[in-house]
Amino acid sequence: MRPSLAQSVGVCFALAIGASVVPAHAGQPVVVAVDGTLCDLTKTLAADAASVTCLIPPGGDPHSYRLKPSDRAVIAKSDLIFHIGFGLTPSATKLNSPGMVVAAGEIALPSYRGSDPHVWHDPVNSAGMIRVISNSLAPLLGDSDRSALHQRTAKAVAVFKALQAWQAKQFGSLPPAQRVMVTDHKTYSHLAERFGLVEIAMLDSHTTGGVLRPSSLKKITEEVKSSGAKTIFSPTAYPNKTLKRISKRTGLPISKTPLYGEGIAAGRNAVSTATINACTIVNGQGGTCDVTGANTINAEWSSIR
Repeated sequence: MRPSLAQSVGVCFALAIGASVVPAHAGQPVVVAVDGTLCDLTKTLAADAASVTCLIPPGGDPHSYRLKPSDRAVIAKSDLIFHIGFGLTPSATKLNSPGMVVAAGEIALPSYRGSDPHVWHDPVNSAGMIRVISNSLAPLLGDSDRSALHQRTAKAVAVFKALQAWQAKQFGSLPPAQRVMVTDHKTYSHLAERFGLVEIAMLDSHTTGGVLRPSSLKKITEEVKSSGAKTIFSPTAYPNKTLKRISKRTGLPISKTPLYGEGIAAGRNAVSTATINACTIVNGQGGTCDVTGANTINAEWSSIR
């Protein structure tokens, strides 16, 4: 059965101070990352030192993900499994593995008591999860691989610090009244809190079960019109009828570029997805995003080996 969160926290603390853990089998450690963002963080840190399998593909929905037979097969022989925690992926609470199951988000944010599990949208939280992943993975590696892991960890944390500084500059370039993001569901509260944005999650705030009644539409229209928002941000390239209806009622356009709230974008990684999201918000709210700076940070992440 999966260890409890308290057990996971205790194990990760032990790992951090150098406890030894023997892989469930000889040879290269088998690591599973349930969530898309954790997948990229884990693959970047592990490099060639471990076999990393990712369960949720880019664009997949972690909330409704169900384990496939192939997932269960790799889980059954895994030495280590990572998931975000905070109820993001309910199926992750039912994992049966011979190795340790680590809720990286919960360990990185032990005091968080909010309701938004999308913690990686704050680069500080992602840096914290990088440390959790590294501390959990290190005891499974040999000395030379462990030394290289520590070097990659330092580089990865540095990239996320650079990402934080770049994002702060982008959002800070917007006039205070325009630091607003209108979305459908509460997904970006960690980003909003870190950088002083106002997140208006229309459907979560004014509907029950996603049903948009005339009274709800009226309240949404009034709030959005008075918010300073210039754009409505959609989670998909093809907005649903509800967002189109709100767009028509408020007179605000829907961004042609979606926000990637549930993981990494197809063909991208954790860092480039974060820069895409930031540029989408800044440009949609009337600002101009520093694409050159974004490309530099993306290249630094991709260069970690």
